[in-house]
Amino acid sequence: MISVRLADLAEVRAAGILRPASAEWQAVTPAMRRLEIAAGPTLDEHLTRLGELPVGSAAITPAGDLTTPFLVHGIVRSYDEPVSPAGVRRALQNGLRRADEWGLDTLAAAPFGTGAGNLDVDEAARLMIDVLLEHMQTARFPHTVEIVVDSDYERDAFDRALAANALPLLHDPRDGAQEDAPS
Repeated sequence: MISVRLADLAEVRAAGILRPASAEWQAVTPAMRRLEIAAGPTLDEHLTRLGELPVGSAAITPAGDLTTPFLVHGIVRSYDEPVSPAGVRRALQNGLRRADEWGLDTLAAAPFGTGAGNLDVDEAARLMIDVLLEHMQTARFPHTVEIVVDSDYERDAFDRALAANALPLLHDPRDGAQEDAPS
């Protein structure tokens, strides 16, 4: 099941959080910076030990002070390689593979590839939903992915991407949205 929720990613409970990152471990959006701050200094220690990773790769670390135990980092850009649909796709695929290998049954996921100068939110939403659906058709884990967005604008983009795949529009009642009801 894939759902969309308007919330602060640092406060979401799941087995893991799938988040975009740069090869140099810099936050790629303000929401990712807030997540890093909430995770605390132990996250920086783990990331420093990993060193720089290539675009499209993914790694798992403990989540520091967050309520979720693990962070799955998908590398979407580097100094030499800007955000691209191909890089975002590879980062998502590899992040989902790590989640499957570790048996993470529930994932909260930030939008991948968005932010100033990156992919348009609608393009990022379509790409992300496509990759999630491909993965969930054959993989054991995760069973549930909750895409956690920062704005109504982002939620609407992900709702359109879900609807384009004939999937129901599910929202967490805590974000104030209602499930779409038939007219």
